[in-house]
Amino acid sequence: MTSLEGKVLKSIRMTRRDLVRAAGAAALAIGAPAIIRPARAADALKIGVLVADSGPAALFGPAQRAAAELGAATINAKGGILGRQAEIIFADAGASPAEVAKSAVKLMLSDKVEMIFGSHDSAVRQGVENVVKGKIPYVYTPLFEGDDCSSNVYFLGEVPEQELQKTLPRMVELAKGKTFYLVGNDYVWPRTTNDKAKKYIADLGGTVVAEDYYPLGAPNKFENTVAKIKSAKPAIVLQTLVGGDNVNFNRTFADFNLSDDILRLSCLLEENTLIGIGKDASKNLYSSLSYFADLDLPENKAFIGELTKKYGDKAPQQCTISKGLYDAFVFAAAVTSKSNSLTAKDFAAAAEGVQFDTPSGPMTMTHRHTSKNIFLARCEGAKFAVIDTFAAVPTQQSCT
Repeated sequence: MTSLEGKVLKSIRMTRRDLVRAAGAAALAIGAPAIIRPARAADALKIGVLVADSGPAALFGPAQRAAAELGAATINAKGGILGRQAEIIFADAGASPAEVAKSAVKLMLSDKVEMIFGSHDSAVRQGVENVVKGKIPYVYTPLFEGDDCSSNVYFLGEVPEQELQKTLPRMVELAKGKTFYLVGNDYVWPRTTNDKAKKYIADLGGTVVAEDYYPLGAPNKFENTVAKIKSAKPAIVLQTLVGGDNVNFNRTFADFNLSDDILRLSCLLEENTLIGIGKDASKNLYSSLSYFADLDLPENKAFIGELTKKYGDKAPQQCTISKGLYDAFVFAAAVTSKSNSLTAKDFAAAAEGVQFDTPSGPMTMTHRHTSKNIFLARCEGAKFAVIDTFAAVPTQQSCT
């Protein structure tokens, strides 16, 4: 999830020159007439899948690979895509945006993939968009900040409107208060999410008492912010922190003994991060996402069951960041069953309004984003307990 984002890498600091150079080289290459040619029905349909094999988000790499492999196996067992078996070609999304953009060019020119799926941060997404240039479908799967309508790109992850629209009123009920303190990392996804949150908070008659932002990758312990929170006594702390910062903030918050009186809502708290936070720091901590691995749904039980069958006790921990790559295969199969084509025009026309089933329930593609279930979960020790399900929440995004 944007942007992830999800997890944002140090590579956000890439130079503009690197990205322009990669985009320019790719644009020249993509002009070649034989890049994307129709394949015989018996040929495999090659799909490039960008996963975090390196960098700060590499923790999710094994789970991303497992979800993608199960997605491919699931649709192949039903006849594949356009009557062809899906073949995955993995590439590392953990490098700098410029390097990942070069990998995307290789996937198209050398490996001749006909679609690209990706679970990575927004800086990488923008780099890939700049070189793919709408030539083939690009399915971006993690949560992100929204507000992207790049050509022939399809967004499966939750956006801030979905995470917050239904959840914030519920949090106000639980907290019995409408004062908020916002704390996040200093990049596009947290700032965009908080800008949108402030509109919802105002609609509720609430107040933002303060907001703080911290750079990614610094040894943040958050003592200064937590001390200010202790003094301000907000009803709710809204967090847009990722990874280690999410862990460190919540541990420090618990060390200040604030958990009994102040509720916390995180917009990117999944299973791996909760394990890092630990049971002693998770009291009155909540998460709003479109997927949790313990969802009590038949579709999810089947999904986790198949992963366990394949990997046994070594099955990697699934979360919203990885599961989306399974969804990408189901989505592509649903669209192409209508389009009978991978051309941009045909794929886009067939994608609009298509509904497909996922481990977290049905999704519907509207304006190249998906309406979906959103779950509000309370942390109970190192596990999530879903306390509210908001069905078919729209994105409020509009891409033609």
